[in-house]
Amino acid sequence: MSRPHVVGIAGSLRDASYTRVGVERALEAASETGATTELLDLREFDLPVFDADDREAGDALALTDAVHEADAILLGTPVYHGSYSAPLKNALDYCGFDEFENKTVGLLAVAGGGFPITALEHLRSVCRALNCWVIPHQAAIPRARNSVENGDIVDADVEERVATLGEEAVQYANIEPDPPCFESTENVGAGD
Repeated sequence: MSRPHVVGIAGSLRDASYTRVGVERALEAASETGATTELLDLREFDLPVFDADDREAGDALALTDAVHEADAILLGTPVYHGSYSAPLKNALDYCGFDEFENKTVGLLAVAGGGFPITALEHLRSVCRALNCWVIPHQAAIPRARNSVENGDIVDADVEERVATLGEEAVQYANIEPDPPCFESTENVGAGD
């Protein structure tokens, strides 16, 4: 069996992004566990606001091809107003069942405060609608300015949670998914 391929999508456009640091650390752990990895840095993609009439706008095909080729996907987001970021939402809108169905997905949220859970719940719902298998372990970096310094996670507990996410992305990359969930059968928009 070939090595699993894990892609990470950093849903932040900031140059000094804590989210990117978290996704990079999870990918590093995935690599150490035996995967090939790729960071999909949304700053490097030209993705206009999604328009269902123009699914191939900008770099949409490069993004969807990279996600499609993955065995497992790590989604990282900063928390904005209790949910995930607009750049990540826009990137996910370009994707659908072809890219996500039956894939293993790991979730990471980064917050300036101490409660990034709702963003993780919202992403979990999106993944269920795309019929993914979401890793039960999820990682959060609360109070990020205290946990990340000079591009490294300095809080040992946070670092362990993020590394575990990357390791589990490899461990479960080829898990046999459950039958389609109700949310995915009702998600007609993803099949447009």
